[in-house]
Amino acid sequence: MATSINFPVRSNAEIVTRLADGRRVILRPIRPSDQSRIRNGILQMSDEARYLRFFSTFREPPEGIVRRLGAVDGLTHIGWGALLMEGNHCPALGAAHAIRETEISSRAELAVAVLDDYQGLGLARMLIAAVLAHSLKAGMQTLEIHILPENKPATTLMLSLGAKRTHALDSVYHYDLDIRDALTALNDASQPAGVADILASFALLEPA
Repeated sequence: MATSINFPVRSNAEIVTRLADGRRVILRPIRPSDQSRIRNGILQMSDEARYLRFFSTFREPPEGIVRRLGAVDGLTHIGWGALLMEGNHCPALGAAHAIRETEISSRAELAVAVLDDYQGLGLARMLIAAVLAHSLKAGMQTLEIHILPENKPATTLMLSLGAKRTHALDSVYHYDLDIRDALTALNDASQPAGVADILASFALLEPA
């Protein structure tokens, strides 16, 4: 299990693992240069998936959102993306973010998105594992998740990791997730196998 070490992970860290169908993927911290990947990924999401992630019906992603998702610093904004190891461009498949107000805040907001064609392959859990482990290293303790009531898969996933519903606001459910408890739940689960690769890698990652 990861422990709180209070340092950022190197921005060039990479973890290679496999989806449930055997395809190889790279998980790595998001970089400012990934803005085009972020924009294209949002465009590839179905209208429903985009609404469940952003609570908005926009089709073209606003540049402000693209810039914000790309502004990862490893301390106040932790973000990990997954790239498919096929072809020359390694297309993006999904991303997870934990954003907090200051470098010393113990709480952050968690958000996850996976392209429709790659859902059900364990990728969301892998991305969450990476962000949780990184967040713990950065000194965070609790992640808050906002989920629409109709997003049953996300609710089921978060409850399986130990999330507790705290309140509802403007038809959005708010949950708190204890990072250590969630990492324990991920570590104890046998599937997806890629989660074990990610948690093992974080024990070896060097400080920046």
